[in-house]
Amino acid sequence: MVNAVVLEAVNEQINNELVSSYTYLAMSATCTAQHFHGFAKWLRIQSTEEYGHAMKLFDFVLNRGGAVKLNAIGEPKVKFKTMQEIFEAALAQEQAVTKRIDALYELAQKEKAFSLMVELQWFLTEQVEEEKSARDIVAKFNLIKNDPVALLELDREMGSRGPEK
Repeated sequence: MVNAVVLEAVNEQINNELVSSYTYLAMSATCTAQHFHGFAKWLRIQSTEEYGHAMKLFDFVLNRGGAVKLNAIGEPKVKFKTMQEIFEAALAQEQAVTKRIDALYELAQKEKAFSLMVELQWFLTEQVEEEKSARDIVAKFNLIKNDPVALLELDREMGSRGPEK
């Protein structure tokens, strides 16, 4: 396995991805409770994707002979005033993940952890997509403002999302 500093950083990212998954799941539950089932579906799929990201790094660590260290996950924020606020929080979360992935890549480069650099290439590309998706949704919320019909239409549109392949 890579050195201890890199292993610790990868384990931290595994936990960060699990926190993201847990947060998206809480956001989904909030949407369901407010009868926005399309938003809830989109966020639940996002939760599953984040879990998959954690498992990708989890498997990488194990395949390289490292030890996975899982930490406790705190209770996510579940009080949002509007649906828009939920998706603004999702965008901020994705931007934070991008910074962490970039920092992990930089560490891998510094420590000459070449196999990790290759693994992280997928994450770098994925984060561009994740941020764009969240940014597009926030932009739609900014366009519709407080129009209830447009909000319901956006909820319907978001509910048409299928799981990623």
